[in-house]
Parts: sequence; structure tokens; C-alpha cells
Amino acid sequence: MVAEDEPRIASFVEKGLRANGFTVTVVGDGLAARDAARSGEHDLMVLDIGLPVLDGFAVLRALRAERCTIPVVVLTARDSVTDTVAGLEGGADDYMAKPFRFEELLARVRLRLAPDRSGGELTVLTAGDLSLDLRTRRAHVDGRTVDLSAREFALAETFLRHPGQVLAREQLLSHVWGYDFDPGSNVVDVYVRYLRKKLGAARIETVRGMGYRLV
Repeated sequence: MVAEDEPRIASFVEKGLRANGFTVTVVGDGLAARDAARSGEHDLMVLDIGLPVLDGFAVLRALRAERCTIPVVVLTARDSVTDTVAGLEGGADDYMAKPFRFEELLARVRLRLAPDRSGGELTVLTAGDLSLDLRTRRAHVDGRTVDLSAREFALAETFLRHPGQVLAREQLLSHVWGYDFDPGSNVVDVYVRYLRKKLGAARIETVRGMGYRLV
């Protein structure tokens, strides 16, 4: 369940989760979020703090007071240490500040839905002689370490999570730069060039009229 009152953000999160195989319900106020969480029909809630009727903190307090154990990932523009601590101490399982990268939100959702699986969360992505360590944020190509900026790493991670799949510029913009991106920007093309220089020119293929593919 996604509890978010900004339609653009709610739609962005909903579409991304559905594209990754989740069934999603969207609610726009805290009272609806609390009641939906109580129903037992949802496995996880992505919760905005600045909701109308009841804010996210009130929703959390009510649910935890009732011993409702639904995992909650807080997603909010309030990014101060005080708010973060208040969210976690109030019963949130995780806390993300806006603006955010969808890939990071997706990883946190998957982790909270399967916290006890024996294999643990995937920490290294590989494709041939290319690997990304998600914990150390280091890239390795043909046995050597390659330094990537945060955006370069996020773009490489997106390609490695979708090996062989053609990704449109708009998909890459939303995954790496978040919901607040400019669809007319050429920033994807710029960063693909950066990655080609560091990882190898032939590793990322241009599919004309469609986007890019990791090969």
C-alpha cells in the first residue's frame, strides 16, 4: 500500500512497483492509510508523513499501539535528523527522504518484505566481468576497481538489474534521477558516455529510437 497525497509521486511509485510485479493500493490520507493497514490485506506500507486528516506519525503511533506489525517504509520530504529519529522510534521499519531514487525504494521494499530469507539481500550484481558491490559502492571490471560517481553507480546498477533489457531514456531518468526529472534532459546520454569511458565502450549498446541496453 502506498499512502501519498501528491498524485504525481503516488503515480510514480505505483507504476514502478507494478512494473516490478507488485499489486499496489494507493490511498491519499492518513485515516484511509490507518484503516487499510488494519485490514490485514497488505504486506507493506510506503507512508508519507505529510498526509491530510492524520499525519504519518499519527498513523504509525495508532498502528503500533494496536500491535499492527505491517512493515512501514516512511517516504517524506522531512529529512532532518529529528524527523528521522521520530519516524524510526515511532515504529517505522525504514525511512527515506524525498527526492528519492526508485531503485533504492524498491530495494528497501524488497528487503522489508523478506527480512528473514536465508540468502540475505543481494549485495553484488554481476554481468560478465563487470560487478557492482552494493555495500561498498565499488565497481570492478576485468579484475580492476573502477571509481564511479554516485549517479554513475546508480545508472550502472539500473543496467545490471535489467541485463539484456532495452531501457528507455525516460525509464533511466525516473530510476536514477527520481520523480522530479526533466523528460527533455539529455543527462542520460551524458552519463552513458561517462560509463562507456570507465566500463568499456561496447558494454552499453544504443538501440536507436528506443534507448540503451547492457550487453
